[in-house]
Amino acid sequence: MTVKVVVGRIGRAHGIRGELAVEVRTDEPERRYAPGSSVVCSGGRSLTVAATRQQGTKFVVRFAEVPDRNAAETLHGQVLEAEVDPAELAGDDAYYDRQLTGLEVRVAGAVVGSVARVDHLPAQDLLVITTPAGELLVPFVEALVPEVDLDAGYLTVVDLPGLIDPDAAEVVRGDES
Repeated sequence: MTVKVVVGRIGRAHGIRGELAVEVRTDEPERRYAPGSSVVCSGGRSLTVAATRQQGTKFVVRFAEVPDRNAAETLHGQVLEAEVDPAELAGDDAYYDRQLTGLEVRVAGAVVGSVARVDHLPAQDLLVITTPAGELLVPFVEALVPEVDLDAGYLTVVDLPGLIDPDAAEVVRGDES
């Protein structure tokens, strides 16, 4: 038995030979996008990785089934999934977006909002938190999010001035002499 996990999202076509820019959503791109490995598009189409390369900040993938730019352009926006053995899945400190989305967000025991989504950036993931005052972005790192309790349905964000309430940020002023 295997489970499907999201490993990327297809961006724009790159060049004329069917290459695609891919927004990577896995911490093992060298494994998930190894030549010969397979991924499945959100439409159910299976694709075989032929080659990958890094070009500047873009991760570029060529799939065996995508011969040219026209074929590549039809895949724009598709979510890529890989089939993974459940025994390989992340440990206690790793989560899927679907597990975090909807969790209650607590600061010093008080509920301040809920997780709307997780944005994946090169440096770290960001929790997008919906609060009565609007959306907040919190880096999903242990120093700022020390507790995630999936069973109880909440996560804890540290009470750091300015993190949840921008008006409470400490103001650093230069030498006024």
